[in-house]
Amino acid sequence: MCGRYALEADIDELIERYKAIVIDSNFYGSSEIFPTDKVPIVRQADKVQIENLKWGFMPSFAKKPLINARAETVDIKTTFKDSFFNRRCIIPATNFFEWEKVDDKKVKRTINIREEKIFSIAGLYSGFYDKEGKGFEAFVILTTQANESIANIHNRMPVIIPKDEEYIWLDKENKNPAVLKEILSPWKTNMIYK
Repeated sequence: MCGRYALEADIDELIERYKAIVIDSNFYGSSEIFPTDKVPIVRQADKVQIENLKWGFMPSFAKKPLINARAETVDIKTTFKDSFFNRRCIIPATNFFEWEKVDDKKVKRTINIREEKIFSIAGLYSGFYDKEGKGFEAFVILTTQANESIANIHNRMPVIIPKDEEYIWLDKENKNPAVLKEILSPWKTNMIYK
């Protein structure tokens, strides 16, 4: 599960990092992003673009927002299948948080990677309607098994996409499940946390 993350960067850094155009520049970075917050995602339209979407799918059956989807079953679960093939995105992040059980307490850990200041979490997006019938778009974070360096903290982690595979993930023409699922594996190098 991934229930919080951070994006301590400004919009100019995101434009440079993703070579993207900005659709909505109303973002100033955040040291902690919560479900239902409206935050930047990166997706492919005519060009790679940055837009603010709400975190959490709200299908009609859900009592609360669905914030994560399991990478192992995302291509077969009804709620996520269409988005997996047609509406993939990247969620830029500078770290994410998990809670480690230490004795009888839960200790909040800040986790990041050495390779990049801003890294890319795999996501999906879709459209929904609120109680007043107003349409909005929202995203979910894909999760997978934790890698060895953080498995002692939590058994799941967000899927982090290697930089050289980001545009494979964003490519709307790519509907090959084997290629897409190959990207959704645990991060291969050690992560650092405090």
